[in-house]
Amino acid sequence: MAVRIAVFGAGGKMGCAIVRAIANAEGADLAAAIERPDYPYLAADASQLAGLSPSGVRVVDQRPAKGAADVWIDFSTPAAAVPNAEAAAAAGAAIVIGTTGVSAADKEKIAAIAKTIPVVLTPNMSMGVNVMLKLVADAARMLGPGYDIEIVETHHRAKRDAPSGTALRLGEAVAEATGRDLATTARFERHGDIGPRTQSEIGMQTLRGGDVFGDHTVFFFGQGDRVEITHRASSRDTFAHGAVRAALWLAGKPAGLFDMRDVLGLK
Repeated sequence: MAVRIAVFGAGGKMGCAIVRAIANAEGADLAAAIERPDYPYLAADASQLAGLSPSGVRVVDQRPAKGAADVWIDFSTPAAAVPNAEAAAAAGAAIVIGTTGVSAADKEKIAAIAKTIPVVLTPNMSMGVNVMLKLVADAARMLGPGYDIEIVETHHRAKRDAPSGTALRLGEAVAEATGRDLATTARFERHGDIGPRTQSEIGMQTLRGGDVFGDHTVFFFGQGDRVEITHRASSRDTFAHGAVRAALWLAGKPAGLFDMRDVLGLK
C-alpha cells in the first residue's frame, strides 16, 4: 500500500517541490495539503499549484483528521513545528520536520513528543548534505587538532535565520568528532583587534544574497595545505526528494527521534 503523505506549507515554493516529489515517488500518495488560513489560494488543487495535473487534493487550512494520513511533512514555520508535532501525535501520524530555525527549547519538546510517535527532525533534508556531515566528521577526526576549522554558508537574501541550521549541524558534527562543545567554541563574528585565532574555536560565517538555494563549505586549514568539503544545492528538489524519502522510511517505524543519517543508514 502507498504511504499517504500530508504536506504542510503546501502552497509555498518548498511545498510545491514536495508535492512534485510525491507524485514522482513510487509508493507515495498525496493525502492532504495544508496552508495558513490567510493563504490566497485555499481550495485550489495542490497538484495544479505545483504545475502538475489535478489530483483532487485541495489546499485547506485544517490539519488532517486522525487516520487521514500516515506521515506529515512540515516545512511551514518554526513557530508551528511543536504544535504540528503535537497534533500529529494526537492523530497517530508520524512526522518529518524540515523547518529551519527551530529553537533548542522546541527541539526538546519535539524529542519528548517523539517518545510517542516516530519523528524525523533535521535542518537539511538533502541526501548530499547528510553524506557531507559524515565526511566532515571523519575528516575532523583524521586531520586532528593541527587543522583550524571554519564553516562558511551562503543563502538567498530572504532567509531569516543565521547561521543556517545546516551550518550549525556541520559545526555540531565537527565538535562531536573532536570532543569539543560547540556552544563554547563557536566563533560567529570577527571584528576589530580580537587577537589571534585560538586552536579550539570553530569559525562560522554567514553570507546572504540573491537567490542562492544553499552553499556550505567546511575548511580545514593546516600548515602548508588545506582541505575543503563543499555542498551546493542547485534547486529545492534536493530537499524535497530527501523529505519524501524520509517520509517513506518513517512509515511504520516505532516511536523515536531520527534524523537523515538514520534514513540514509549513515550512523
